[in-house]
Amino acid sequence: MSTVAGSENQSHSFLANAEPTQVRGSIRQNQYSGHTAGLCDGLLQCNLVILPQELATDFQRFCEENTVFCPLLGKSAVGEYGINALGPNIDLRTDLPLYNIYENGKLARTQTDVKAIWRDDFVAFAIGCSFTFERALLSAGISMRHIEQNLTVPMYKTSLQTKQFGAFGGSAVVSMRPIKAPDIKRVIEICEHYPHAHGAPIHVGYPADIGISDIDKPEWGSAVSIAENELPVFWGCGVTSQVSIINAAPPICITHAPGAMLITEIDELSNSDWRDAGPLDE
Repeated sequence: MSTVAGSENQSHSFLANAEPTQVRGSIRQNQYSGHTAGLCDGLLQCNLVILPQELATDFQRFCEENTVFCPLLGKSAVGEYGINALGPNIDLRTDLPLYNIYENGKLARTQTDVKAIWRDDFVAFAIGCSFTFERALLSAGISMRHIEQNLTVPMYKTSLQTKQFGAFGGSAVVSMRPIKAPDIKRVIEICEHYPHAHGAPIHVGYPADIGISDIDKPEWGSAVSIAENELPVFWGCGVTSQVSIINAAPPICITHAPGAMLITEIDELSNSDWRDAGPLDE
């Protein structure tokens, strides 16, 4: 099991031009531990949450009550470290660049694989990621500042509250991208086609209206510049699930590290509405 220090020996710029098998192989071998924005263009990326079986039903219901922030794409069978709907060759223990390990609601450590702590009672959940709609926006000529600057998208805890289910609930998290004012309507129209990836923005401008006191100090990711002809545009964010986990304080939970997503084997464009894809894996 590797930790963050010294594990990243392949650059994002190198992997940005690599085939998906090479990217996934580099991650699996702990050769890359950075963010996944801009990697494997066209393939669906997901947030990941892994919980003991006794909490799985409540967490699934929490996601179903908060689809803008936590749209469910798949669920593993108990003890299985793959989700068939997302690709047959995925190992959830090794195939994310970084994992957060929570113990009793506190972030205990971050590491590059979780094979040594995997349990037979774990259930894994894949949650939609905003990286999916970014490709569509880029194809439409709308720039993504964090990708241009090779940064993790900025994410903020807000004053918006999720719908509680069981022990899971709390503040909603949003991601932010600066957008030129004339492009905002087009951005909304494009993102509406991706309900499995948070859908359309939930707020435009005035960060204080949703409880963000300093746009230059995101809780997760990196701050990005906002030009005079741009407005901050906010989307629901899957890191909301991690806030709910902190509040629920399970004895153990594994998640992706913000920005370090699961890259699936699914074409994101040919699966633009996962709500019609049938029941989650059981």
